[in-house]
Amino acid sequence: MLAPSGDQYEISAGGYRAVVTECGGTLRLLEHEGHPLLDGFDEDEMAYGGRGQLLVPWPNRVRDGAWSFGGRELQLPLSEPARRNASHGLVRWAAWSVEEHTTHSVSLTYRLMAQSGYPWTLDLRVVHDLSADGLTVTQSATNLAGEPAPYASGAHPYLSVGTGPVDGWELTLPAATRAVVDERLIPVGHEAVDGTPYDFRMARPVRDVAFDDGFTDLVRDGEGTATVVVADPATGRSVALWADRRHRWFQVFSADDVPGRARRSLAVEPMTAPADAFRSGRDLVVIAPGEDFSASWGIRAL
Repeated sequence: MLAPSGDQYEISAGGYRAVVTECGGTLRLLEHEGHPLLDGFDEDEMAYGGRGQLLVPWPNRVRDGAWSFGGRELQLPLSEPARRNASHGLVRWAAWSVEEHTTHSVSLTYRLMAQSGYPWTLDLRVVHDLSADGLTVTQSATNLAGEPAPYASGAHPYLSVGTGPVDGWELTLPAATRAVVDERLIPVGHEAVDGTPYDFRMARPVRDVAFDDGFTDLVRDGEGTATVVVADPATGRSVALWADRRHRWFQVFSADDVPGRARRSLAVEPMTAPADAFRSGRDLVVIAPGEDFSASWGIRAL
């Protein structure tokens, strides 16, 4: 019997082990020295809550799924019907093809065909690579259409340093600005985190802060990398998620509204653009015909 997420591609190196699935190019499992770094899902389950999925050609939400580009009015399927939003792209449930699979790396590809609501054809590629430095994920898109293609990418891993709840964990989130959203989780403005419950630029306990928020104005190191750290002082375990310069946003989600799974882990989603970018244009990439765009992020134990 085939697993609900399709073929399973296991890789390992430097004390790390990961499993990537055929369905969605999804990161189902990541562990270091036997300790889970992700709150993933089992082989006999479907991905739920976006766990480990890739968010292409847009992350997060598009209000009403309605947007315009190049003088055309476009309508995406409403994959979040309760809020009337188009959510998390078009490739989460697609069957990706294996390009190369070694002991420490797997490369998957998928051709996203032009369709109603997104009339551009893209060749997509994702590489998951393990080393002693942890996991590096590189997501790429090549525009095969004859006209410029709007594009953004993201991913949806849930970081874990234990069984939760997250209240006692410490979070370091190097972001100076938070997107303010309406009841449909669509941005309606931005605010500085100074003096708010969302200022985690210095490590501090999560306590009762509830997250489903996008953060930007990221503090980066000399190589342009921004890093989020989740740590459990009780066990001494910690995990870091880093993202390159092309990722200008982190979405943080504590799943408070998900019965049975609330606050057991923290989703930290690297995104090249924020929610509703197809409508606002903020940080949206436009890929010229025949050109490509790549962005990298990764996870490591500390």
